[in-house]
This record gives sequence, C-alpha cells and structure tokens, in this order.
Amino acid sequence: MKMATQTYTIGTVQDFLLQIGRVVVAGNMELAVFRTSDGVIYALENRSPHPKGGPLAEGIVSGHFLYDPLYDWKIDLRTGEVQAPDQGSVVTYPVSLSGDIVTVSL
Repeated sequence: MKMATQTYTIGTVQDFLLQIGRVVVAGNMELAVFRTSDGVIYALENRSPHPKGGPLAEGIVSGHFLYDPLYDWKIDLRTGEVQAPDQGSVVTYPVSLSGDIVTVSL
C-alpha cells in the first residue's frame, strides 16, 4: 500500500545558500537540503548511508555530488547513490519551485 504524498513548503530560494547544506524538518523527516552552483535544489534524508550513520547537511558540495564529511563518501545528489568503491544510497525527495517558494514532497 502506497502512502499519500505530502508536500511541505521549506523556504524560499534565497534561504538556501549555494553549495551549503541546510537542515530542514518537513513533517517528521529531517532533511539535508542543498543548492548546487547551477541553482538546482536537492533534498535528501539527513542521514549518512554509512553503517555508523551521521548527518549529511555538513557535507561538501561539488557539482552534483555531496562529499560526506565523516567518511569521505561521494553521493550523487540526483539519485542518492553512493559512488564506488563505497556502496549504499540515501533517500532523495522531489523538490519543486513555484516562483521563489521551495517545496518538497515526502
């Protein structure tokens, strides 16, 4: 059974600095939100896929990749996939823009 999608307003484009992660709570989910240098906004669950876990919002963004600061894992912001030689994935959520308003669907 598929759960209904819920949409949350998480701020305006200006709230998300280029290449700087920000923690946002939407419903009962803690998200790490990033705006890449080309202006695209991505939302991921703020939890490292590494077995020891940890936050992702403090990661370093380069292009469309996030570098996990604790374990130096490279994660594709578009898909949530951890890049080889490491393995794993992060849950990603669709982000929409309506003018300057940023929403995420969970």
